[in-house]
Amino acid sequence: MKNFTNWETMGREYFPILMLVGFVAANAVMMLALSHLTIRPRPTPVKQVAYESGIPPLGDARERFSVKFYMVAMLFIVFDIETVFMIPWATFYRQLSCDVPLVNGGCSAAHLSFFGLGEMLVFIAILLVGYVYVWKKGALQWD
Repeated sequence: MKNFTNWETMGREYFPILMLVGFVAANAVMMLALSHLTIRPRPTPVKQVAYESGIPPLGDARERFSVKFYMVAMLFIVFDIETVFMIPWATFYRQLSCDVPLVNGGCSAAHLSFFGLGEMLVFIAILLVGYVYVWKKGALQWD
């Protein structure tokens, strides 16, 4: 971590990032302005019809969905977010599995522990129990 003694030093450090942000903002504004100035809108009835994925719309947009649809969607989000928690664990696996601070990124065999792997095994077991519970309740059945 750098210790910035004055604003000038800090400004020099962050100047390339500020330039990049400024360029991106200017580019976005320029593209929107150019498209607004150069394209003439020609609305036709065909252009005004909703069109998605190459299929004309069928029915009303305010159609009711089954509760099962929302249940599967929520379960997907829950299990997806839970599995994302494995990324930080994988990043710190070496530190979690060593009883002493790491030396040159390694741990001697005498100081290895089961803590890092054990934590993840408990986490996966909890996820598996939740998955089996949801499966047995029939929440994944799309009747």
